[in-house]
Amino acid sequence: MVASVSETPRAADTSQNPPDLPAVGLAGAGPLPAPAEPGAGGKKGEENESVGTVVIAGLANLVIAAAKLVAGMLSGSAAMLSESAHSLADTVTEVFLYVALRRGKKPADENHPFGYGKESFVWAFIAALFTFIGGAGFSIYHGVTTIMNGEHSGQYLISYIVLGVSFVAEGTSFLKAKRQVAEESRRWGITSFRFLRLTSDTTVKAVYLEDSAALVGLILAALGILGAQLTGSEFWDGLASILIGVLLLIVAFVLARSNVSLLVGRAVPRAMHNQIADDLNSIPVVTAVPTLLTMQLGPGNILVAAKVDFDDNVSGAQIEEASDEAERRLRHRYSDIQYVFLDPTRGSAGRNHRDGGLDI
Repeated sequence: MVASVSETPRAADTSQNPPDLPAVGLAGAGPLPAPAEPGAGGKKGEENESVGTVVIAGLANLVIAAAKLVAGMLSGSAAMLSESAHSLADTVTEVFLYVALRRGKKPADENHPFGYGKESFVWAFIAALFTFIGGAGFSIYHGVTTIMNGEHSGQYLISYIVLGVSFVAEGTSFLKAKRQVAEESRRWGITSFRFLRLTSDTTVKAVYLEDSAALVGLILAALGILGAQLTGSEFWDGLASILIGVLLLIVAFVLARSNVSLLVGRAVPRAMHNQIADDLNSIPVVTAVPTLLTMQLGPGNILVAAKVDFDDNVSGAQIEEASDEAERRLRHRYSDIQYVFLDPTRGSAGRNHRDGGLDI
């Protein structure tokens, strides 16, 4: 088997590997050079952008949660208290997402040779569960009890003021997340909606969806309070609280499902899969790529493994050179590809593994 591997460079242990011999193990897994590689040096900037998005969202949610709690206690509004629980759940979620960003960036070691990228998905999944339990559960329960025997103090003005201020704060956080999503979408040449479905960056996806839900939740709370004020019935306030809970359930389900898929080992999108196959086939001594497998190892961390049929007349040295060239080409096109493994195998010319990967 001929394997070509790329990963974050590590200093070789010269005590075990003399300077004139190639390093072995993780020390020998340095990436091959890819001149003018797109996105070179950009990953740090993207990471900082994601951290900034999470921090701003977390601070905004913390302040908003406190304001909503005060307004809910003074007015007795179920919708306001549900919105307070919503913002508190979002704040804790941002903490989990921040941990996900930090833990997922730990370098690979002998115990975890492919790195800790999947730990990002674990913490993001926990964040989704907290949204489900902490936010949705409380909102639905409190809404039902309010419909059954709720009372309102009649202090509507403070609720409207807090909702208005919250909308501005949540909108600011949402616009930052939206800008990041728009920039990444343009970089990949796809729509924002498709980017959110395909991205392995669970943090920006979670912030975007949660801020979107927060803005909708504020509108629902305002309508519920207005309905209670106009009719004198707490049914509308309680109904708004229930709808906020259902909204949180939907967001939590979408995020949890996405993170479970990534934890199991999701492939790259189909268009990217086919481009990788084409790049491998473009190597002069390659006659076919009968098997091509990919996996998201973490945000911005992709593994590529393929069975490759090389020309029967080429030498072992030519196969090694072709494997190195394949890695360079793949990393030149997609900087997120961190590992490339090629397995020489028998095949038939033109019999290639196309239309694999994630079809969404």
